Amino acid sequence: MPNGHIIVADDDAAIRTVLNQALSRAGYEVRSTGNCATLWRWVAQGEGDLVITDVMMPDENVFDLLPRIKRVRPELPIIVMSAQNTFMTAIRASERGAYEYLPKPFDLKELIAIVGRALSRPRGTPAPGADPGNEDIPLVGRSPAMQEIYRALARLMPTDLTVMITGESGTGKELVARALHDYGRRRSGPFVPVNMAAIPRDLIESELFGHEKGAFTGALTRSAGRFEQAEGGTLFLDEIGDMPMEAQTRLLRVLQQGEYTTVGGRVPIKTNVRIIAATNKDLRVSIQQGIFREDLFFRLNVVPLRLPALRERSEDVPDLIRHFFILVEREGLSRKQLDGEAMERLKRYRWPGNVRELENLVRRLAALYPQETITGPVIEAELDTLPLAPSQPAGGAPRKAGAEGESLSGAVERHLADYFSNYRDTLPPPGLYHRILREIEGPLIGAALAATRGNQIRAAELLGVNRNTLRKKVRDLDLQVFRNAR
Repeated sequence: MPNGHIIVADDDAAIRTVLNQALSRAGYEVRSTGNCATLWRWVAQGEGDLVITDVMMPDENVFDLLPRIKRVRPELPIIVMSAQNTFMTAIRASERGAYEYLPKPFDLKELIAIVGRALSRPRGTPAPGADPGNEDIPLVGRSPAMQEIYRALARLMPTDLTVMITGESGTGKELVARALHDYGRRRSGPFVPVNMAAIPRDLIESELFGHEKGAFTGALTRSAGRFEQAEGGTLFLDEIGDMPMEAQTRLLRVLQQGEYTTVGGRVPIKTNVRIIAATNKDLRVSIQQGIFREDLFFRLNVVPLRLPALRERSEDVPDLIRHFFILVEREGLSRKQLDGEAMERLKRYRWPGNVRELENLVRRLAALYPQETITGPVIEAELDTLPLAPSQPAGGAPRKAGAEGESLSGAVERHLADYFSNYRDTLPPPGLYHRILREIEGPLIGAALAATRGNQIRAAELLGVNRNTLRKKVRDLDLQVFRNAR
């Protein structure tokens, strides 16, 4: 039977009653209050084995009280509840030393389970953080899916764990990576992003690890790589699934040994960076196709974070639209708002380009339309002009990318639109034609080899190419061939 003394602090009498009854049934002794002054007095007197408290109280914000509590009772676990379910609420709860953050409304069973874990584990002082000192919220949304992301990020801030962020293009993977850095223990160090898909494959190793003078033709001076630039900070490897096999091998060695050598160098260099990787691909499929190392996947996938597509959290669309209108107003454009019909229409849209597509639409509305209130017909006309994403009728089921009925050329066109959207003010690096061909050839040949269990003769027949051509492609694309061929 559980036992322990719990203090509940909430200015809502109904919530105090519900928590009192639920915790008492679970075997705990409960004492409740509706203000911070009483909570502080009880805690200072040594009462309570655990505190459950709301953030907004009539006499004080609990975030201002938590540092004082932690100074006198550093090992007292505190569970913070809040109806202000934003990213910054979760981060501030973590920074102030809260054991856990729960958005309202919360699940009573989950709360009871958290209380049990908090009272049964060895207690220690949580690692302190720094107050970010501003109200600019890097992540927006109050949906249950985003609340899970916020809580996961709050737990990861004080750690150096390697994180793998997955999600469709435009879901905000780099924003999450930046939040992990900006509010984490390495915030004073550099944040260095690298997009694997934007670098020619034969230059990736030099880009990551640097090169010595004379290492290859054109290497006229020594050049620092991204690992060296990110020393003491965070290295964000975006589109990690596009990394060639040889570079994957070198990256694995860095993760295993904590050191690397430059291209053309011989002296190992110790490295101290946090790795955050991201991909919009299913790397398990890439592993089966022989184009991604399984051992590297497990080294990178220490903490997996999946970002939901915007269609999975349509209730966040209004908050995101208001956020983007505020941003464009700061940039000098006039204030805009949407009427009810327009907002409902955007909430029903399936957003194949996710948050990035929504932001682009908001910017277009702010720039092109003189009226302050954007109406439903304007939104309908805008959505009908999108060539890659026809509007979704109300109640209709969204078609998934790559679903039956979508041609390969359509999927490639959509991929290229996402790719070019990363270069708003400039053009991608040269060599796009050959990079796209390699992206298509790799999965195609890998799938053929997987289907024939590595039998290159049968794979060549399946593809309709000469066996020698297939061998050359396998070598050029760094494809792993199955060894259990029959």
